Amino acid sequence: MMAVVHMFADAAVIAKRNMIKIKRVPEVLVFVLLSPIMFVLLFAYVFGGSINIPGGSYREFLIAGIFAQTVVFGSTFTGVGIADDIQKGIIDRFRSLPMSQAAVLIGRTASDVVYNVLTLLIMGLTGLVVGWRIHSSLWEGLVGFGLLLAFSYAFSWTMALVGLLVPSVEVINNASFMVIFPVTFIANTFVPTENLPTVLRTFAEWNPISALTQAVRELFGNIPPGTPDPTAWPLQNPVIYTLIWAALIIAVFAPLASIRYQKAVKQG
Repeated sequence: MMAVVHMFADAAVIAKRNMIKIKRVPEVLVFVLLSPIMFVLLFAYVFGGSINIPGGSYREFLIAGIFAQTVVFGSTFTGVGIADDIQKGIIDRFRSLPMSQAAVLIGRTASDVVYNVLTLLIMGLTGLVVGWRIHSSLWEGLVGFGLLLAFSYAFSWTMALVGLLVPSVEVINNASFMVIFPVTFIANTFVPTENLPTVLRTFAEWNPISALTQAVRELFGNIPPGTPDPTAWPLQNPVIYTLIWAALIIAVFAPLASIRYQKAVKQG
C-alpha cells in the first residue's frame, strides 16, 4: 500500500516538473492553443456555408469534432516529451534518483491532461464566438468534457509507447501526424458519415473518434431535432463505446509502455 502511495506521490512531482516547463517554454503552449483556434475559425467560416446540416448549424456540428480531433493530437505531447527527455538524458537522471520508475510515465501522461484542459477551454471560448452553444444541462456538458479528457488520457499511453520506441522528436511528430490525421478525418468529426462512400462509412461508424464525437454532440445537445438515429451500434451507444475503447487502450498500452520503459532503463 505504501509503495502505491509513494508511486503516486512521485508521479505528482514528475507532473509538476512537466507543468513548470510551460512557464519556462511558453512558446510551446502558445502554439498548442493557437492551433485549435485556427481550426475552429477556418472550418466555421470557410466550410460553414458550404456544408449543410439538415435542421441544424454546421458550426455547432463542427465544435465536437474539433474537440475530439484536438485532444487526440494533444496526446502526442506525451510521446514528444518522453523522447525529448531521453535525448537530453533526463531519464538517466530519474533512474539515479530514489523514486518509483513507474512514476515517470504516470506523471508524464497526467501532466498532459492539463494541456488538454487549457486547449478545451480556449476552444470552447472560440466556439462561443462563432455561435456554438451547449443546449443541455451543466452536468451533461461537464460529462462531455470529462469524456474528452478521459479518451485523451487513454490515447496518451499509446504515444508514451511510441516515444519509448522511437526516441526522436522529429520522427514522432511525423509518424503521429500520418496516423492520427486520417483517423480523425475518416470519421463524423467534420462531415456526417452518411456522405461517405460505403467502405469509408463503415470504418467511420466503428471508428472510436466518431463515437467520441457523437457522444460529445449528444451530451452538449448539438444534435439537430429530427436527425435520424444512427444505424451502427457504436454511434447508438457512443458513451459506452468510447469508454470501452479508453479502458482497452489503457489496459493494452500502459503495461506495454511500462515494460518498454523498464527495458530502456536496464539498457541504459
